[in-house]
Amino acid sequence: MSSRRELLLEEMGLTPIWRLRTRQAESTTTAAQVQNVPAAAGRGDGAAPAVPRPAIDARDANIARMGWGELRASVAACTACGLRKTCTQTVFGIGDEKADWLLVGEAPGAEEDARGEPFVGQAGRLLDAMLAGIDLKRGEDVYIANVLKCRPPGNRNPEAPEVAKCAPYLRRQVELIRPRLILAMGRFACQTLLDTESSIASLRGRAHSYQGVPLVVTYHPAYLLRSLQDKAKAWEDLCYARSTMADLRAQSGSGAPAH
Repeated sequence: MSSRRELLLEEMGLTPIWRLRTRQAESTTTAAQVQNVPAAAGRGDGAAPAVPRPAIDARDANIARMGWGELRASVAACTACGLRKTCTQTVFGIGDEKADWLLVGEAPGAEEDARGEPFVGQAGRLLDAMLAGIDLKRGEDVYIANVLKCRPPGNRNPEAPEVAKCAPYLRRQVELIRPRLILAMGRFACQTLLDTESSIASLRGRAHSYQGVPLVVTYHPAYLLRSLQDKAKAWEDLCYARSTMADLRAQSGSGAPAH
């Protein structure tokens, strides 16, 4: 293992014993291997709210036709829920707009709200180390977004009407990016995208689907900073996601992006 990767794994708290597995070893990761762990991840302790599913209205239909420029402007000007009144700025997302990898978190925190970029600060540095551990880099074949584009006051859990109003924006981002794989990070993001109240422990180790795109779940970097015992599990999730991506590319007949 290179000294650079050892430094990255040290940043994740996974040295000296954790190493990338071979694809054969990675492919054996199953839900049955997952140990029982606390369901809490991200900032709150309750389950993600059930998101209302109304019929497609004019606003949703309009968002579904937008290109990147229109979508970005629409998010910046959105007042569909009350969150825009209390946040500093919207956090649209950042990265390669034709990426194979889409990472989805829950909602901006204080630092994200101040800088207008998802996953910054200490949690962002950990995320960058996690990505580098599987040979990825922020902005290069990776796009990062959140379920919500505005910070909830006091970093509280998002409410169901807020999620419902913001959902069309993430759906359109997925349609425009056309990722091969989504990595949902944190309990709230996992439960919202999969429309479930199941814990991360019960969802890990297998591929799910969002908008027809394969989805793998893992813990939020902010949670891992508080719960060091689950860093090893997050590393298993990353290895599984990497193996899943390799399989998806092999199925398409090419290792190159198919955009």
